[in-house]
Order: sequence, then C-alpha cells, then structure tokens
Amino acid sequence: MTKTRWLTKDEQVAWLRMAAVLELLPGVLDAQLTRDEDLTHFEYYVLASLSEAPRRTLRITALASLTNATLPRLSRVLTGLEKMALVERSECSEDRRAKNVTLTEAGWAKVVKAAPGHVENVRGLVLDQLSQEQVEQLSSITAQLLTRLDPEGRMFASTGG
Repeated sequence: MTKTRWLTKDEQVAWLRMAAVLELLPGVLDAQLTRDEDLTHFEYYVLASLSEAPRRTLRITALASLTNATLPRLSRVLTGLEKMALVERSECSEDRRAKNVTLTEAGWAKVVKAAPGHVENVRGLVLDQLSQEQVEQLSSITAQLLTRLDPEGRMFASTGG
C-alpha cells in the first residue's frame, strides 16, 4: 500500500487558495455577463469559441470538446442560444450522423458587444492584480497543469489560444 503524501503547509496554502479562486471566479464572471449581456460565462465561452472557428462553424462534438462540455449540457445551452437567434444547428455535409453549429450574425454581434465588458472584468479580477512577470508565471503554471488535465489538447486554451 502506498503511503499518503500529505501536503506541506506551503502546498496546503497554495492549494486552498487555488481552490478558492476556482470556486469564486466562475460566479463573478457569470454575474458580470448576466448583468451586462444576459449571458452566462459558459454561453459566452460557446459563442466566443464559435467566433474563432473557420466560417464560425464547428461540429457539435468538436465544440463540446473545446468547451469541456458534455453533449447533453451543450445541447441545452445551444437550445437557449438558438431561441435567442445567436446560433443555428445544421446537418454536417461530411457526415450525415453529425450536426454542426454556426454562429449567426446576431451571435457575432453579441460576442463583439460582450467582449469589452468581459475583458475589463477579467483584467480587473485577475490580470491587473498581477505584475507582468506574474502573468507570465500564471501562463506557464496553467500550461503545465493543462498537460496533465487535458493531455490531448482538446480545449481551446490547451492549444495556446
């Protein structure tokens, strides 16, 4: 039986701080986007991911991978975004079993309108709190963590953005 490698005091502090950030940050990101644009952070992430895709279109399975969403969760979110006319689903011409999702012009306009407020929020909450050296360290640390958490490089962040 393997002996438990307990956290040192410094490791415990670092882990608890990271866990707190992981718990607090999503709610604060959601609050700003919901207040300003009537979008959740995940909905914004879906729209932004589509905005970066060729022809603003992805297979639903590829979008699920990029956003780390289960297909049922993504389907529910896409249904809501369709009701707002921000995305459209269609048959995939290369594979009849697959479906594509495309960002509409209204969806593109929503991303363009939402982006400045989201970026300011990200700056105010995270990036402006750090020195340039710390931003570089954060990027390096998260890239290293992603090699273990996302070894296939499925998520957009794992590709280097």
